[in-house]
Amino acid sequence: MKNLQEKYNDLKEYIKSLESVAVAFSSGVDSTFLLKVAHEVLGDKVLAVTARSCSFPERELKEALAFTAANGIAHRVVDSEELDIEGFCENPVNRCYLCKHELFTKIKAIAEEEGLREVAEGSNMDDTGDYRPGLAAVRELGVKSPLRHAGLYKEEIRQLSRELGLPTWEKQSFACLSSRFPYGERITAEKLKMVDEAEQLLLDLGFRQVRVRHHDTLARIEIGEDQFPMIMEKEIRSRIYARFREIGFIYVSLDIAGYRTGSMNETLDK
Repeated sequence: MKNLQEKYNDLKEYIKSLESVAVAFSSGVDSTFLLKVAHEVLGDKVLAVTARSCSFPERELKEALAFTAANGIAHRVVDSEELDIEGFCENPVNRCYLCKHELFTKIKAIAEEEGLREVAEGSNMDDTGDYRPGLAAVRELGVKSPLRHAGLYKEEIRQLSRELGLPTWEKQSFACLSSRFPYGERITAEKLKMVDEAEQLLLDLGFRQVRVRHHDTLARIEIGEDQFPMIMEKEIRSRIYARFREIGFIYVSLDIAGYRTGSMNETLDK
């Protein structure tokens, strides 16, 4: 069993072997760490590529732009609107595959245009334990997954990020807003905006790890169990309910199981 330093060294050696790379960069914990290490290893032979779409909050795009500017990393923003992909809006169980295939096809074209040998993405070892159809697109298109290659898990990435002084080491986990809908429920720009605004309110109120699952007129809030007492405060509940009603929800509920990744995938077991 390799220790964390050995995994980190393996990661750097693997990235070095890529020679030049376009990194899919969302400003999340994993892709920020991957981009930082890739830039340290390969320097100007690294390009960050961020996809702009309805399912990607503006706050995340601003963080991506700020990070690359502060670290002197070349950065391209590409429009990759998932809602334009045939079949995506119907929210099929392979929705993530459709999105990732579109995105990585565009990033591969950019890499070729810029003379970069490889494309890399930031999935980690924890991503192998859930239903992740997007990883099928990664395999099909030959996209590299350096963090998985090095055997790194999320908590290890957070620890290494902290040691590197990255502000994302304690950032909440994020998945595209399209993951907030039950499979089969049609996804629209208006619904994505509702979820984005609702989650932004919770973040502004001080909740750290949040999901607002969209069930038609009902919003199902997922937060960490340690923050249950906070959301039960009358003033907080009143602010959430009032704002969610303005956004367009009629009913607002708290999921007593708390925050967990991929809760919409739980229906696939039935």
